Amino acid sequence: MKKKVLKKPQSSQPASSETANRQRFFAERRDAITETIRQLVEIESPSDNKTAVDQLGALLAGRFEKIGGHAKFHRVQDFGDHLQVDFAGARSGKPVLLLGHVDTVYPMGTLSTMPCRMADGRLWGPGALDMKSGIAVVLYALEALRAWHSDNVPRPVTVLLVSDEEVGSGSSRRITESLARKSEAVLVLEPAYGMKGALKTARKGVGEYTIRVTGKAAHSGLDFDKGESAIIELAKQITAISRLVDLKRGLTLNVGMVSGGTRTNVIPAKATASLDVRVARLKDVPGIDRQLKALKPFNRKCKLEITGAVNRPPLERSAGVAMLYQKASEIAKQLGWKLEEASVGGASDGNFTAALGIPTLDGLGGVGEGAHAPHESVIISELPRRAALLAELIERA
Repeated sequence: MKKKVLKKPQSSQPASSETANRQRFFAERRDAITETIRQLVEIESPSDNKTAVDQLGALLAGRFEKIGGHAKFHRVQDFGDHLQVDFAGARSGKPVLLLGHVDTVYPMGTLSTMPCRMADGRLWGPGALDMKSGIAVVLYALEALRAWHSDNVPRPVTVLLVSDEEVGSGSSRRITESLARKSEAVLVLEPAYGMKGALKTARKGVGEYTIRVTGKAAHSGLDFDKGESAIIELAKQITAISRLVDLKRGLTLNVGMVSGGTRTNVIPAKATASLDVRVARLKDVPGIDRQLKALKPFNRKCKLEITGAVNRPPLERSAGVAMLYQKASEIAKQLGWKLEEASVGGASDGNFTAALGIPTLDGLGGVGEGAHAPHESVIISELPRRAALLAELIERA
């Protein structure tokens, strides 16, 4: 597909006094942004709990409609319904797609052992950083744009908050890609990278593979020589797979889970491993898939089966991505700080949109640390300028 590049930013920029007023707008709402994040965190929303996720979706639909959006749900049976909110905009043209997710990795009841709290200049809690801070930033950025433009956003905007990003986006990918194809650009509200708040201009693609070995069971004492160990065969396959790692190309393979056997006195007839693949370049995907599926048993009396695929393409730093980052960098400079960029190993739904050739910029959410961990937290003082950056970028993208 032919890659799409944004037009160069117009030379006219907000005057310094206007910039100061806009910064003040968000500074005055810092506590409100923080309180909104707290409210969202305290509605637990694990990917596998449809009732909980739909409760959060309903609350957010109401919040977006209060600031002029038209909310609708894409109904899903096995996950929460995906929330789409459209803002018509004062001028015509393709919308900017603001992309995020409402689901978290934490099981229901996590708040009892990991309560939402404020301390040391941060808001702590499950999902505070990834990515309920990003959702709050979207709400206040759009509220600001309406305040600055006579109760209307200056351009069409679509917000899509999916419910299954943390588990692969199987039910939402088609919706995300469809909306992206109709959009001028995609701004992803995943957390920023690191404590300096870098934007993510490259992400690795992700693959998941399963390796199954079938051997032959036998008594480990009486009939040792009659057995064919599936575990020994799998161990040899894991060693072979480890040799495919190529750090210079950004290609990594990690066998993260292994299972097999039944009892210590039985030669194991079954063994299974789960493999995580990360790839930095789209052109490397067919090769690694072919190499994995071409593996042969070391022990010809064992059977080897390898299934899986790269299910998220890499987000590469294309011309469109670079153009968006340049705009964001210029905005940040006007707001008084240097905005950095980063290439990261994790993936997001922005991988899907970037692979379509739609200019995509990721990491526009909160700044903090501990995503998916007990110390997950977002830095409160960073919230106003993240909202200011997003609002300005929506205007200029």
